[in-house]
Amino acid sequence: MLIEFEKIEETVLPNFKGGEKETIARMFADENNRIMKGKLKSGASIGMHVHDMGSEIIFITSGNGKVLFDDTEEKLTAGSCHYCPMGHSHSLINDSDADLEFYCVVPNHKVI
Repeated sequence: MLIEFEKIEETVLPNFKGGEKETIARMFADENNRIMKGKLKSGASIGMHVHDMGSEIIFITSGNGKVLFDDTEEKLTAGSCHYCPMGHSHSLINDSDADLEFYCVVPNHKVI
């Protein structure tokens, strides 16, 4: 299945998950996954949040930033991939002067 993000309406999410400024997103969701192409302008962030029902994978396509992951800090550059397992917390931060662009996938962890 092809997902054409450029054909998906852009959504602006102010203070997403309690973060700073705006997250700009194009989102796809079905019963199995949420997939987003996102952008954080300079100084923007996605607030610290716990993945208590699933995990998240973030792949950086452009720019620099950092992730606060539990009690650690991870620097990110284009090509970096961050994984937040279920039960852990993280925050994505653009601490650079340029846009931070990324894709993220949040799979639905089904309980059997």
